[in-house]
Amino acid sequence: MQPSSPTRLYHNPACSKSRGALELLRERGIEPELVAYLERAPGAEELRGLLDLLGLPARALLRSGEDAYAELGLDDPALDEASLIAAMAAHPQLIERPLFVHAGRAVIGRPPERVLELL
Repeated sequence: MQPSSPTRLYHNPACSKSRGALELLRERGIEPELVAYLERAPGAEELRGLLDLLGLPARALLRSGEDAYAELGLDDPALDEASLIAAMAAHPQLIERPLFVHAGRAVIGRPPERVLELL
């Protein structure tokens, strides 16, 4: 699955920000492909593609408040991009959400209104 497909939301239905972003899109008649990334974790290649679209380093996509962040020692500044990406691929709860991909661009939907920047 390529992250650059037209309209996709990496979604966690348990997250209020993710639900809010989906609601904003649907209010505008947009029905994105939903990627339940906790059920089907994106692999390292897909994450690299998303980071390229976001224009961000891997660390910017990490949820530092998750238990796995501390358990894996991800606060170590010596960790390289590949290590951080591998951690997110193995522990998808570490991936910031929601991620909205539209027309070859991507944005982290925090706050949810940020998804509207791509429309």
